[in-house]
Amino acid sequence: MKKLLFVIFVLGLALVSCQSQKKENSTTMENPFFKEWTTPFGVPPFDEIKVEHYVPAVKEGIQQQQAEIDAIVANTADPTFKNTILEMDKSGELLSKVSGVFGPLNSANTNEEMQAVAREISPLTTQHRDNIMMNPELFKKVKAVYEKRNDLGLDAEQLRVTEKYYKDFVRSGANLSAEDQEKLKKINTELSGLSLKFGENLLAETNKNFKLVIDNEADLAGLSGDVIARAAEDAKKSGEDGKWVFTLAKPSMIPFLQYAENRDLREKLYSGYFMRGDNGNENDNKEAIQKIIKLRDEKAELLGFDSYADYVIDNNMAKTPEAVYDFLMKLWEPALDMAKQDVKEMQAIIDREGNDFKLASWDWWYYNEKLRKEKFNLDEAEIKPYFSLQNAKDGIFYVAKNLYGLKFIKRDDLPTYHEEAEAYEVQEADGSLLGVLYMDFHPRDGKRVGAWSTGFRQASYTKDGKRIPRIGSIVMNFTRPAGDTPALLSFDEVSTLFHEFGHALHGLFTDGPYDRTAGSVPRDFVELPSQIMENWAAEPEVMKVYAKHYQTGEPIPDELIEKLQKSGTFNQGFITGEYVAASLLDLDYHTAENANIADVRVFEKASMDKIGLIAEFIPRYRSTYFSHIFAGGYSAGYYVYYWAAVLDTDAFYAFKETGDLFNPEVAAKFRELLAKSGSDEGMKVYVNFRGKEPSIEPYLKKKGLM
Repeated sequence: MKKLLFVIFVLGLALVSCQSQKKENSTTMENPFFKEWTTPFGVPPFDEIKVEHYVPAVKEGIQQQQAEIDAIVANTADPTFKNTILEMDKSGELLSKVSGVFGPLNSANTNEEMQAVAREISPLTTQHRDNIMMNPELFKKVKAVYEKRNDLGLDAEQLRVTEKYYKDFVRSGANLSAEDQEKLKKINTELSGLSLKFGENLLAETNKNFKLVIDNEADLAGLSGDVIARAAEDAKKSGEDGKWVFTLAKPSMIPFLQYAENRDLREKLYSGYFMRGDNGNENDNKEAIQKIIKLRDEKAELLGFDSYADYVIDNNMAKTPEAVYDFLMKLWEPALDMAKQDVKEMQAIIDREGNDFKLASWDWWYYNEKLRKEKFNLDEAEIKPYFSLQNAKDGIFYVAKNLYGLKFIKRDDLPTYHEEAEAYEVQEADGSLLGVLYMDFHPRDGKRVGAWSTGFRQASYTKDGKRIPRIGSIVMNFTRPAGDTPALLSFDEVSTLFHEFGHALHGLFTDGPYDRTAGSVPRDFVELPSQIMENWAAEPEVMKVYAKHYQTGEPIPDELIEKLQKSGTFNQGFITGEYVAASLLDLDYHTAENANIADVRVFEKASMDKIGLIAEFIPRYRSTYFSHIFAGGYSAGYYVYYWAAVLDTDAFYAFKETGDLFNPEVAAKFRELLAKSGSDEGMKVYVNFRGKEPSIEPYLKKKGLM
């Protein structure tokens, strides 16, 4: 059943949509989903899977799982853990197999046909889940096992999976009247379609509907040679040979905002970015937002919650929206004070240079870079040569080997879904198989923006106890190579790679007997395994190993590391402030007393005015491209990254206080946390590792906010 939840979630994360199928009569065709995969490690045979295979396989998967559910209901024996909970947990194998391929590919390598399939699949899987979770006879059996769970001799894992399933049913409407269940089903179907539409609109706005074309070389003043070369390559690809093209993909946009001297062009590019989904065209997302917020509020009310945020956060470590607001304001107030001071210092630079304008949001990166040089004599262009993509990969593999003994062996013989995707066999220290990891690094049409970790197959066990290893994937949008220059990353991009690799390790290590609870953690716990990895990326001891000049092979000099360390708290007013502003906007939407949002722009402005957001920067995500909350799994939960940052700061200190970044005893305990993360409540799992609950103060000190 976790497989079914994964189907719905992964379709939501896909951020894109879909239409009809070809060759509906798939029983007469060679559909690889209906066969056992004989590829190495059972990875998907990507070269055999065609777009027309998905819909028939999903429909067959739904039928098969429904038959499994019907068999549970029809069983006349008294409900037990084995004949009810276990049978339900292991149901839906084919559906999981299909979604495990379709969801990740619809995010990383989509096209119009894939988007069409997503539009067709989404209501089918949503309705299928509702049919199971609102099945009154099935719920009676689950409830019967739940009510006598303490008398059945169940072990701790069996107790937990029983309790989680019971809560899932209740949260999914199993206790509602038949009339209210029909209302909830309709809401769920509408929400699933709206989320797909939101993501499809955003993909079009980001990758298709805007590009900055420069035909005057003078307008490139301030940009480095590698940035100019990549812009020339992008121009050639888009039919603008001899010109330079900059896009809304961050590896293209951010260097332009940091270094381009032409202020008007910086404004044009940044405006293109922050107006995505808000241009009054066919891809406008404002109406979708209005409908999503209203429907989510109706859903929460049906299920007995005061707001949608109450419904979501009740399942998290924080438990209440009030606790989240309190947490975020502890970050917002010092961040805003720091940002205001940075504004003064950047405005002073503008004035000294003889300019007659006030700092605007499209100026922040440019003058912040000047301020960084002024304060720390640190130029990002000086750092990048030490952080080639290959060096960064060497860094993550080095850390994984020294912490856990893992080996990553590149396998060119494994099928991949795109020529740029790389496949690695992951071995334990003794040479045994842990799993497989795909890596996909660069932006392209058909790939959504950002970076994420996903999987083609979850780590699990069969009914007879055979381990099924994880087939994971991490996907980025990093700077591309240009000519003879390899992909050179900013340190932020290096940190992103370590972050997503941390998610991948969590998936690879996950070890639990039941699909529903294996690796299943509260949303505000899920970023701990990823964010802790970023700490190793920044440690001088580690950096000296992997950060080497791509031309000379020389390790990064101590003075550059020292500059990076000293600048660690630089710009935290902006970095923390834009994040917290977006998190508060998310909460405001999902706690609004009146969920009928008359005007999205007005609502957003009122939310930001309430906290005193200054005009010089905007929230990290404006409403119309806030895909985390409107097309992903972070609604009423965008706060979780910083909640987890408090945990990861404290957890990394467990290594630091021993004097050994790779302390084997602490590493073994942390691996146990990752492997068994779904075996208990989030804070209990953390306290089992650390021996105490964390506090926010160490994180505030680390970021210079205290």
